[in-house]
Amino acid sequence: MPDNIDYCGKLPYFYGAVGFMERDVQDYISYLHNVKKTSTNTELSYQRDLQKVVRFMNERGIEHTADISEQDLKDYIASLNEKNMSSATISRNIASLKAFFQFCMTEGRVSGDPALVLKAPKIEKKMPEILTMEEVVRLLDQANGDSPKEIRDKAMLELLYATGIRVTELITLKVTDVNLPMNFIMCRDAHKERMIPFGGQARNALTRYMGSVRDSMMEDKDSDILFANCSGKPMSRQGFWKLIKFYAKKAGITADITPHTLRHSFAAHLVENGADLRSVQEMLGHSDISTTQIYANMNHNRIRDVYSKAHPRG
Repeated sequence: MPDNIDYCGKLPYFYGAVGFMERDVQDYISYLHNVKKTSTNTELSYQRDLQKVVRFMNERGIEHTADISEQDLKDYIASLNEKNMSSATISRNIASLKAFFQFCMTEGRVSGDPALVLKAPKIEKKMPEILTMEEVVRLLDQANGDSPKEIRDKAMLELLYATGIRVTELITLKVTDVNLPMNFIMCRDAHKERMIPFGGQARNALTRYMGSVRDSMMEDKDSDILFANCSGKPMSRQGFWKLIKFYAKKAGITADITPHTLRHSFAAHLVENGADLRSVQEMLGHSDISTTQIYANMNHNRIRDVYSKAHPRG
């Protein structure tokens, strides 16, 4: 089955002839899109994982999902291990398989669930990369010029650190999502919306961008998208990734930072300065507070390190 995907709206489709197993995968992706209302990135991730499974099974002469055995799935996971894929990648593939077969069971397409035997490998939780407050200030101070691009960059960087939103949420923000008088933005996904406040620095940068730059940068004057690239089209993830890399280098930051680094830094700095975890969880949009707990653990580790270095009997 080919790797290339035609993207129509949000839902991906295969090119070429569709086999029995491919049709089950397509129907599952349609279910995610239309019923579960999952994000584009989630749909693509499941699609890529399951495409690989289909290819593996087809090479074994298996064309029907119902003919896949527990041993076939164990062999598939073993093949991923042989390719030295990371534990995180293998865990994601197992999660994709489990979700797919649950769908097939519910739909009556299989009589049993062979994915039940699969166990995800243990993943060592790594502390997220964060910037110090001084590094954040240096980074945000780099976009300090008067060109439309620098004014836009300043607004994007300040807002990202001020709110901790994901880069996808940042680049899909609409003008109507920003409440400047009340200093908050409204973030929406398929399941919920959340209101996130921001401070004076972000407000000043946004006011300048929206008041004097945005309209002239937009190719489509009727568009409600907040941030445009230099061609007047909506900013892309890749475009913003390049932007933050440029300013990090300019600021002399040696860490290999990504847009998500500012999200982690936002959360870690809030917790370090006394914010309660529930509030941070709400602002980050985490469904489970255990995900937010890592920032508290980072703070506890920092306190222990300070104690051991400073206390005379540490």
